[in-house]
Amino acid sequence: MLRSGIALVCSVMLFVVSLSAQNLSRTEKKFIKSIEANNAEAIGFLEQVVNINSGSLNVAGVKKVGDVFGTAFENIGMKTTWIPMPEEMNRAGHLFAETNGKKGKKLLLIGHLDTVFEEDSPFQTFTKINDSIAHAPGGNDMKGGNVIILYALKALQEQGLLNDAQIIVAFTGDEESTGKPLTVSRKDLIDAAKRSDIALGFETSTGFNYATVARRGASGWKVEVTGKRAHSSGIFSENTGAGAIFEMSRILHRFYTDVKGEDLLTFNPGTLMGGTFVEYDDATSKGTVFGKSNVVAQKSEVRGGLRFISEEQKEGAREKMREIVANNLPMTSATVTFTDSYPAMGPKASNLELLKQLNVVSTDLGQGAVLAYDPGKRGAADTSFVADYVACLDGLGTMGRGAHTPEETVNLNTIEALTKRTALLIYRLINQ
Repeated sequence: MLRSGIALVCSVMLFVVSLSAQNLSRTEKKFIKSIEANNAEAIGFLEQVVNINSGSLNVAGVKKVGDVFGTAFENIGMKTTWIPMPEEMNRAGHLFAETNGKKGKKLLLIGHLDTVFEEDSPFQTFTKINDSIAHAPGGNDMKGGNVIILYALKALQEQGLLNDAQIIVAFTGDEESTGKPLTVSRKDLIDAAKRSDIALGFETSTGFNYATVARRGASGWKVEVTGKRAHSSGIFSENTGAGAIFEMSRILHRFYTDVKGEDLLTFNPGTLMGGTFVEYDDATSKGTVFGKSNVVAQKSEVRGGLRFISEEQKEGAREKMREIVANNLPMTSATVTFTDSYPAMGPKASNLELLKQLNVVSTDLGQGAVLAYDPGKRGAADTSFVADYVACLDGLGTMGRGAHTPEETVNLNTIEALTKRTALLIYRLINQ
């Protein structure tokens, strides 16, 4: 099983690493002190950007947050570029910041500017609960991770340690609702990966003791069923057949019994409608149904999501679903269609090697060992788009709770420690 395989590798790895952990050098201690000195400023910056609404569909708001971060990156000597998306995509664009050099590993640091909280959300403001915790829309997912990237690089720059390094910071503006087509919305991110050796993702942290070496991919699916509209007294007869809703029930039951079971493969029907007439608006995820209990349903539609750890697993599940959909009840027909969203980020050996290096960093900072987090418990993220091109490590952002809900919090007391971890990892990678 994949989970047990990762756990075994990590157990062996942590034993070896614990024997060879290094102490901090004089240079490393200097930029660690810079992070400590800048921590209050970092929290203030986080509050500033959280209080700018940047829901994925708030094009102006996403651009405004990008401008604030862009100015901050320019202030530490990085060249910034705003990459707009075509107007018809209804997405703002992406912020890239870059240093050009040839020393050490070439790094791609990934974040995103948008949140799930649109302009009409009642949850809009950064509010401290106490000295440690703040309610913050998008503060945990993932403006806090962006701030960690910024202030880690700021500390290194203050000590003159970014000279001759290639670092690309890529903050996408549509991670929470990816613009289509993907060939446009993720082209620049993939191009940056092709110029890099390593990608570090700063999505929500799962704690000091975990990082993400594998993430499942995400795919959408839709089943549409047509039956024969007739008086309900004729249901099951040769002329009327089963109707659309019975056929949809058969399909979903077979999905549950025949497709379910593989490790890390899940699929979920999110919306289900059936009746005489069915209308669904993909833009708003709302629909209407008309039907009567004495009329056999002629239409049924279900929309859902599929999560997978590899392209092979995804295609295998899709093929099983197609076979089930094709075996129709009397007087019904059905189709299933699929839409790609996020590819899978598999647990490559190079990802585990990065985890090993992070573990050394964490141990040297006195923050404890770092293990691979269960990929079955993580959602999809932008690192998945670059996983075929570079070694990847994710889950390096802020800690908190309730992401994507009006109860989202960010743990302010962990930002300094996580920024130290990030800066030390970057420093050691660009000096290899």
